[in-house]
Amino acid sequence: MTTVDWAFLEPNIFKKIEILRSSESAVFNLKNKVSAPLLPARDIKALDFRLHPPKKGFSTKEGQARMLHDLASIELQAMELGLRTLVEFPDESQQFREELWALTLSESEHLEMCLTEIESLGFGWGDWPVNCGLWQAVSPDDCLLDRILIVHRYLEGSGLDAGDTLLRRLAGVDAIPVQKAVQIINTEEIGHVLFGARWYEAVCLQQNLNPVDDFVKRMDRLRPILPKRINPLNHDLRRRAGFSESEISYLENLRNSFLDKDSVFKK
Repeated sequence: MTTVDWAFLEPNIFKKIEILRSSESAVFNLKNKVSAPLLPARDIKALDFRLHPPKKGFSTKEGQARMLHDLASIELQAMELGLRTLVEFPDESQQFREELWALTLSESEHLEMCLTEIESLGFGWGDWPVNCGLWQAVSPDDCLLDRILIVHRYLEGSGLDAGDTLLRRLAGVDAIPVQKAVQIINTEEIGHVLFGARWYEAVCLQQNLNPVDDFVKRMDRLRPILPKRINPLNHDLRRRAGFSESEISYLENLRNSFLDKDSVFKK
């Protein structure tokens, strides 16, 4: 078993972070693709989100901790997905891999921040179940453009909208440390999404593809398997993260299709 495998298979969340951070040499010396597990190991119960217990409001410390617990699960999967792309695409350019490695380390810092704030509220990792929906949104059959679009443009892009919604909800309650943590994460995530925008365009051009046309065609193909996202789009954050007006329009139509069960768009 290699060091890279340990990061996926180690259940303990704190050891997982430690192993990830010590795997730089293994990642950059890879000669062959590493097969990621069907699901990453967890040290707490992982359930379909529909089976999770009801949530309390943000006016309570439990509600705030539960929100941070959900956010920690997202950051954990983002960290693991960064590593997964690195080991599944070992032959990509050094610049791409170095930028993605830095982004993956940033996700581990966001995860630690969430875990610290959860404990400061009197709760702990594992007080609620999690799910692995983000990990399951990708496939070993993805090409690099698929992976960049799914993870860094769709999932992380949707995270910008969700983070903005969280901050608006937190503004009316006594939760300054929690607000600061969410604000730091959401601000830094802009750079993560911008990474996706820049490299999506670069890889398209390398493959003689028109990025504008490819976005529509690729999203049309992938959208049946993507998690549904219905938070209102924050156009300003999206623009800062590299989305064009046409891409924002496409995503607005996609969101509306999720809200409208009879929409032709999603058929």
